[in-house]
Formats: sequence, C-alpha cells, structure tokens
Amino acid sequence: MTTLAVRYTAARTLEAGPSANRPPGPGEVELAPAYVGICGTDVHIFHGDMDGRVAAPTVIGHEMSGRIVRTGPGVEGCAPGDHVTVMPLRWDGTCTACRAGRQHLCQQLDFIGIDSPGALQQRWTVPASTLVPLPATLPLDHAALVEPTAVAVHDVGRAEVRADERVVVVGGGPVGILIALVARSRGALVRVVELSPFRRALAASMDLTCWDPVADDVPELVRDWTGGAGADVSFEVSGAAAGVTTAVDVLAARGRLCLVAIHPKPREVGLHAFFWRELTLVGARLYDRGDFEHAVSLVADGTIPAERLISRVVPLADAPAAFTALEDGGDVMKILVRCDDSSEATS
Repeated sequence: MTTLAVRYTAARTLEAGPSANRPPGPGEVELAPAYVGICGTDVHIFHGDMDGRVAAPTVIGHEMSGRIVRTGPGVEGCAPGDHVTVMPLRWDGTCTACRAGRQHLCQQLDFIGIDSPGALQQRWTVPASTLVPLPATLPLDHAALVEPTAVAVHDVGRAEVRADERVVVVGGGPVGILIALVARSRGALVRVVELSPFRRALAASMDLTCWDPVADDVPELVRDWTGGAGADVSFEVSGAAAGVTTAVDVLAARGRLCLVAIHPKPREVGLHAFFWRELTLVGARLYDRGDFEHAVSLVADGTIPAERLISRVVPLADAPAAFTALEDGGDVMKILVRCDDSSEATS
C-alpha cells in the first residue's frame, strides 16, 4: 500500500510524496495518524538547525494522535481501531540514566520524529511500548496536544510547584501557556510574560493574567503582586537572553527557576542573585509515562482548553506551507496537520 508522507529534505525544504508501508514486525504496531502538531523543535529542523542530528530525507513530527491499523506478532493489550497517542521515546535500557529509572534521559535516546522517522505520514509503524491509550470520547484533534501538555506536566513537576505558590511563566507560546495552565491546576497563582499581543489576548481568554515585558516593569509588578517577596517559581520558556534575566529577577529568596527553553547559544546569567537569594536552577527535559498519562486526563477533562490553542488545521499535503506560516510568526499558536482525510478523523 502506498500512502502520503511529508519529508524534510534540506533546510527550509519539505516535500510531500508517496511512501511505501511495511507491515509491523514483532512488538510493533501500524498507526494511521489523524493529527500531528507542529512544534518549535520541528521548526528548528525545518530551518536546518538540526542537520547534525536529523538524517535527511526523513519524515518528522512527534505530537500526534491517531488509530491503530494493525498489530505485529506478540502485541497484546491493544487492537485495531483503538485511539492512541505516542510517547516518542526509545531508550537502550542499559545506560546509567536508564538503570536509575530516568529512561527519558537515556544516553542513547532515540527521539522518534527527530532521530528516526516521525508522524507526518498516513501510516506510521512504531514500537507498541510507545503507545499511550486515549479515551474514545476525546476528539483526536484535541488529543494531538497531549505530547506538549506532557512536557508542561513534567516541567511543573520538576519545579515542584505547590498550591498557593506564586509562579511567573516567561514566554507565552504553546508550551508556556500549557505550563501556566498545569501550574494553575495545582492551585498555583500564575502570571505570564509575553511580547506578542495576540498571545497575551489568548492567555487572557483563558483567565490568565499576562504582562508585556516591553511596556511593563515586570519585576516591579511581581513585587507588588507578592507584597515585596518575589515569585516562588519562574519558568524560562522564551529562549531569549532577556527572558533569562527576567526569570531570575522576579524570584523570591530560595526561589526556583525551571529552564524549559532550548537556548541556541550560551547566555549570561546573574549568578550573584543565586548566591544572594539562595536560588535554585532546575533543568527540565521531555517527560515520562506518568507525565503522559496525566496529560491525557488534563486534555480530556478540559483543564487544557485545546480548542482555543489550535489556531489552524491543514491537510497533510499543505504541511510545507504551514511550516512557512509558523516561521513568519503572526497571530498563530498551534497548527495541526490532518493526515487522515476521512470524515471520522475528528471523532
């Protein structure tokens, strides 16, 4: 059977074309992706920034939802027609990180959709161990946001956010907004710092207070908000040097800064603040299965208002143009690529 796939071939070049499918082998399943979200990492790949890691030509994409088409030998606990998403991590199980129970930090980690072929295709074969079941009642377009929500769940967990803590999220893109929503679901009091008027308005529509780092004196606003104490936790999600400075400046004594963004180059950090206020810097990368399962529940129960975060849905053949639209910026939050043209794709 020949189906359609979108491949990254070179910097700023994606090509839609036919793809020959192979039957799933032992321990594998064949999926029909319904929706695939485009994330910041995908855009970095599109720019050619990850050519040292991504072996072109290859299919990319890892934020997905879909259905099982068929299962390979030895696969149990799932069946054709089941709605699933994929936790796109494959680890070796033998390195120091894996032996310590931190498989998502495996020293030989295969991030599926980056290091090996991904979901921007109409048929996709993956290890059955990567499947995360979805409720049949959860719309598949909404379910495409489970993976980035799992990132946010992991980030909030790494920062050990607790009820009634004051939290500042620097950067109001998709992951930043998801972090704010997950932190709020834990009972935290949240503020978001974001340059884009469109993203600030979207945050406000979800009852999130958002500040403009150009027009507002954010550290002063935080002091007013906290009675002079400062925030308990900040998240740096902007990827900008100014964002790092803000994330440090807003923290209270013994505050915790969680680094989420992937910074393309080294940044200057005011280390004196870490000494003077006994601050803590926490790294956060990817997720584990518990994060994924919790993310499914948050999207399914409406804690994550997926319909407000999805700006646009495009067919698979138009995926190259969608990447260009994201590259150009503008009033967009999350673009989904619809891989399944059947009328059942959103059921």
